[in-house]
This record gives sequence, C-alpha cells and structure tokens, in this order.
Amino acid sequence: MPMPDSESNDVLAHIDGQWVSASQSRDNVNPADTREIIGKSAHCGRPEAEAAIAAAQRALPGWRETPAPKRGQYLFEATRLMRERAERLAVAMTREEGKTLGEARGEVQKSINILEYMAGEGRRASGQVIPSEMPRTLAYHVRQPLGVVALITPWNFPVAIPTWKIGPALVAGNTVIFKPASLTPLTARLLTECFVDAGLPNGVLNFVPGGGASVGDTLVGHPAVRAVSFTGSTEIGMALAQKATAGHKKCQCEMGGKNALVVLADADLDLAIEATIQGAFGSTGQRCTATSRVIVDRSLYGAFVERVAEAARKIKVGNGLHAGVQMGPSVDADQHQTVLDYINVAHQDGARLVAGGHRLTQDEHAFGFFTEPTVFADCTVNMRIAREEVFGPILACIAVDGYEEALAAANSTPFGLAASVYTRDLVLAQRFTDGIDVGIVHVNNPTVGGEAQLPFGGMKDTGIGQREMGTTGVDFYTELKTVYVDYTGVARRSNLY
Repeated sequence: MPMPDSESNDVLAHIDGQWVSASQSRDNVNPADTREIIGKSAHCGRPEAEAAIAAAQRALPGWRETPAPKRGQYLFEATRLMRERAERLAVAMTREEGKTLGEARGEVQKSINILEYMAGEGRRASGQVIPSEMPRTLAYHVRQPLGVVALITPWNFPVAIPTWKIGPALVAGNTVIFKPASLTPLTARLLTECFVDAGLPNGVLNFVPGGGASVGDTLVGHPAVRAVSFTGSTEIGMALAQKATAGHKKCQCEMGGKNALVVLADADLDLAIEATIQGAFGSTGQRCTATSRVIVDRSLYGAFVERVAEAARKIKVGNGLHAGVQMGPSVDADQHQTVLDYINVAHQDGARLVAGGHRLTQDEHAFGFFTEPTVFADCTVNMRIAREEVFGPILACIAVDGYEEALAAANSTPFGLAASVYTRDLVLAQRFTDGIDVGIVHVNNPTVGGEAQLPFGGMKDTGIGQREMGTTGVDFYTELKTVYVDYTGVARRSNLY
C-alpha cells in the first residue's frame, strides 16, 4: 500500500519496504485541545510485529555485508532530509506531544546533530590490533552487528530518542524494528520517512506503531530479536529487562530520573534560578533530565524560594503553537491526572505550596491537559514529591546546611540520571562531581541537555546496560570478535586457555 500524501496526518506501518495498514486504528488527539483529531494511526499487534521481524531477518545478510562507510552514507542522506523537513517534524511534535514549537524545533536540531554524528561512525568503525604473546601471530578484535534489534521509544522526545537508537543500530549493520510510543505516531512516521526516502533497502528499518502489550511483548519475546533498547518508565523497563535477559538478549534500558539542582552558599543566585525554571518547567517537566528537586543552602533558601515562585507564576501556559507560550500541556489525560495526584500527595505530606498547584480550565485551557507551574517549599528528602518521578511541572524545594548535607540529599533517591551544582568554589564543584551518583553531572549549568558526541545514561534505577550516544553509542549494537592469525602456520601457544 502506498504512503498517503505527504501532507496527510494519517499513520501506517512500514514493513519490508511497504506502507501497510493494521487491523486496528486509533485517533491521534491534540493534548492542548482534545477537540482536534490530528489523524488516524495504525495500531499494530502481534501479526504486524512478527511480519516486521521476518522482514528484518531477510534483510540482515545484505545489510551487514554493506560496507560501514556506505551504511553511513544512507544516514547522511537521512540527515539531509531531516534538515529539509525540520519544520514539518517540529509542528507535528507540538500538535501531538504538546511541547512548545520552540522546544520542538530545538529537539529536531538536536536530532540532526545526533544523526550526523552517527553517520560519521560508518568511517570510524574499527577494532584494535593487540600484540600477541606468540611469534608471527597477528591478534586483533573487530566489532560485528548483533542482528535484528528492537527499539522501543517514549513520547516525550519522539524524534531525538528514536534517532539516537536508530542511527547507531543501522550504522553498526543491524536491521531494526522501531516501535514508537502510541501517543506520538505522526512524528515517528515522519522520522521513519527520512530514513526510507534516503533509500534504505527493504526490511532494514521497519516501523510498527502499536501497544506495549502486543507489539512490545512480541518483540522482546521473539527468539530472532537479538537485542532490545528501551526508554521509558522504570516499572516497565525493569520488567522488560527481566524478560529480555531471560531470552539471552542484550538489553539496554534508560528509565526514570529525579534530578537535583544543588545551590551552594556561594552560588550565583540569578544563574541558579534561571536554570531551575528552565529545568523544572521546560517541556512541561516531561523529560527524564528535568529538574524536579532543588536543594538549597539555608543561607539562600528564603530568597531562592521566593524568586523561583515568582518566576513560575509568570510562565505563560497554553497551546505550544501559539506565540508567547512558554509551557504546554501534559501529553494525555493519564499523565495529567498523575500530576494532579502528586500535587495532592505533596499537600498530604506537609509540603508548602508557594506557586501554582491547580488545573487550568478556563478559556484557551478549557479543552486541554493544562496545569499551573507548581512549586512546593519546605520539602524533606523522605516526601514522595522529593523521591518519586512525577514527569510534570512540579518542583520540590529542600533546605540544607552545608555541602555534605546537600550531597547526601542529592543522592537520597533510587534514581541516578543527572544532577547539577551551582557554586563558585572549584574544589566543591569537583568534590560534587566525584561524589554524586549520577551518569551526567553539570557544574553551573541546568540538569537538562546533552550533546551528540558524549555518552548519555544513568546509574542505579535509572539505567541498565551501556550508555547511549557519544563514543559508546554504537557499542551496544555490536559484539566483539577476537581473531588470532598465525601467518606462518608454525606458532605454538605457551599456555592453555
């Protein structure tokens, strides 16, 4: 079945080089105005997932034999197409996920940077020659593709996260089944088109929108799938990892976060407040690196809370396509209800509300999932609002006495993705980077953000498996093979292994 007109917002699956419908479909709804049905999306199940796996298996021999520099050329072409189609991608993202158009444009640009970097890996793919203990023997190792891999991605960064999975998987020589989040199918379709239109051979990249209980479980459980890369909630990620590893699959999970921004007594308060607002309320707080906790030295605490609350109250909330809007809606009714539930939990636990705390329901907000930017003060490290991931525009403020107490508070959650410290003291800054249990540390920068050439991932309950992006980004999608070549045929080992 041919793809609908490029301006259509309907979504089909893409399997073995063909756009195909599924037995079920779902409405794609704008979270800023639920009266708007963006389009229809295929909602695939086990039959489509199995067809995609079979297609990837058929395509694998030819793709893995394609020279790595040639594989990189396909990605460079996809990068060019993404650059040409950036505005279409950004508008679709805002309409179905809710983030502001400026944030969506920034995400697309980041995705272009990531894919361009990964395309270059086609010419950097290499092993290592290592001296052998035996005479006249060449010893080296090379990286080879795993085979068929499944990539399961979330709705909050529906271009960037799929890009940093698809890019390295393909350039390493694997064939891919891409299952996007059900809430952002149009953005995922437009991204897939960039790769398809770059000329990828049939079956190399298969796009299967659908539910986790059908498509996801099929991919994770199928014996032909050699690896699974997942980004999403900790609860789902832990269960997925158990199932994948039980099937002897390689598994990579990027899960929850409860990121702290620490403000020490000598911090530049203006910079710290600006970073807190950006980290807490950008993307409606719906990102794994969001600043959901701020830990402030007591000497600055009163002034900090007052100024952060004032800034939060000034944030303009609305439809992300409208001029001047700084924060959009929650992505759907369930996520919106989660945010409202945590506001109630914070009240019950004794936190002090200093800004926001209410659903917005009037005028332009009447048909969307809008919540005021919310700030709670006088939180303790044991409160749920300070320990559990909310994934919404809620900030918990915690007062501490000195550096040691600040570090202990920052390390007090089961998550370990990102953290930031604001200080002019380079000794304390370095001690913080040494002592904080996270995968990404910022000094005098917000907790959010990452660059294509640097690894991304977390510790503790945040991450399982190898880091994504950067110099290690391709490693997960490969396995090492060690080779010994006795080029005279007479070398003998001195030891038995």
